[in-house]
Formats: sequence, structure tokens, C-alpha cells
Amino acid sequence: MELRQLKYFLKAKELLNFTEAARALNISQSTLSQQIKQLEDELNVPLFNRIGKRITLTEAGDLFSGYALQSINKANEGLLLLQDLKNLNTGKIVIGVIYSMRILFAKTLIEFANQHPNIKIQVVFGTTKDLLEKLNLHQFDFILTFNEKANNAQLKYQTLLKSNMVLVTSKKSPLAQKINISLNEVAGLPLALPFGGYSTIHFIEESFRQKNLTPNICMEINDIPTLFELVKTGHWHTILSDTSVNDEAVVGIPIVGENMRRTIMIISLGEAYEKKAVAEFYKMLTNV
Repeated sequence: MELRQLKYFLKAKELLNFTEAARALNISQSTLSQQIKQLEDELNVPLFNRIGKRITLTEAGDLFSGYALQSINKANEGLLLLQDLKNLNTGKIVIGVIYSMRILFAKTLIEFANQHPNIKIQVVFGTTKDLLEKLNLHQFDFILTFNEKANNAQLKYQTLLKSNMVLVTSKKSPLAQKINISLNEVAGLPLALPFGGYSTIHFIEESFRQKNLTPNICMEINDIPTLFELVKTGHWHTILSDTSVNDEAVVGIPIVGENMRRTIMIISLGEAYEKKAVAEFYKMLTNV
């Protein structure tokens, strides 16, 4: 059963004349008659009584017409909905974001929401490990996370920006005036670092290992705001990406080293359909 056949049937019902219905539809009468006959054959019931050149609706045709009209209306509503989706007047996007990106991401989120108020947005913050797992379960349209290289053929990777690793210290610390700092110096400082699923801690540990350094890690905490509170006391320091630093009471000192820059990528499912709203969000992100 095709929508075209339903449209032909409804026009014939309206005019009760195949010739006039065909003329109104800009098709031949034979085409109209053939399509309605195919519809009747599929339904296994006649929709019209054919009396010479006159036609009248059968009881089945009268009952069926209401459902045919509903089908046409629903199809038209669906078309309008898709047009709204294309024009960013409706829809929903779900985004996973690492904590380190929350500052830059918030700027884009506000801009996007202001420009497209009818798009529903759901944002989940998490660790790289958690976000990747949920992306593979199709729970996100895309995620923003640290990733130095494309290592999964099923995923699509787009480089967003490079982020410097910095020593985060209190503004009242003697270190606050330094332009940069070496990893050797950092290793001797009391550190409070993120842990668990945070990719940052694995990156830091590998960086120290390559330099044969043993850092003075006093605490490991899985909450970035708490790390900032500790750093602001002046007794401890932490290591994060510069995109994470947004507290006026602390400063981020770039750590010297060729491997002290990380790549933040937009990662999505490679074969998934890319929504127009998602493409627009990408565009805004890359213009931040």
C-alpha cells in the first residue's frame, strides 16, 4: 500500500468521478483506475461501486477513507517535522563531555541554546573511559574528550584543539610568577591529582615514567572542584589541562616538554547519521 494510492483513492472519493479525479491529480484516468484497482486487490475488498461511468463508495470504502485520511495527514505531519528538524526548529542532541572541557563547552552551549531554543540538549559530564563506553552503546551523538590518535575504526575523530598541561597552583604561591616549569621541578612538589577513569592521571604517570621521575603524589581525588579547593590553600598543587583552569584564585603554569600538549577531539560513531543540529554544534565548537 502506497501513499500515492491513498491520495488517488481520496480524490476519487471526493469527486466521485475517475475522469475528474485524474484531471485534478494531473494523471491519466487509466493510471488512476489501475492504482485504485491495485489498492482494492491488496485490501481484498472493493472500495467503489462502478455503475457505468458513475462511481459510488462501498461500505468498505467509506470506512477505509477515514484511515486513509489519517495516514496522509500523519505522513504530512512527519514531513513537516523533518523539515523542522532540518531547519533546526526541533530535535534533541545528547553530548558527553570530559570535565576538563566544561569551561569552553559552556560557552558554546550557551551560544547554541540561544540561537536554537527549540533544540533539546542533554549534557553528561564524565571520564574519557565512561564516555567512550556510552558512545559505543549509542547513548551519545558525540563526545568531547582527550584522544591523541584515532584508534578505533568504528569511530569518527575530529581534532578540536590542543591543550597545554599546566601545574595548577595558588596565586599566593611563590611559584605563581613562573612563566613555565619543568617536569623535574613538578616531581618534587606535593601533588593532589585526579584519579580513577580520568585520562589525565594516566597521561601524567606516563610522562613521569618516561623521565624516570617519581612524583610526590600526596592525594588522589576524583573531583576537580575539590582539587581546586586544595590548591587554593597553597599547600598542594595539581596538574590539569589549561582548559580546566577557571578559578581566579589559582594560576596554570605551562609544563615544559614536547609531550606536554594534549589533543581534545570530537568523537562520534562512524556509521551513524549526523543530525543537522550536531553539525551546527560542531561548527560553533570549532569557532570558539
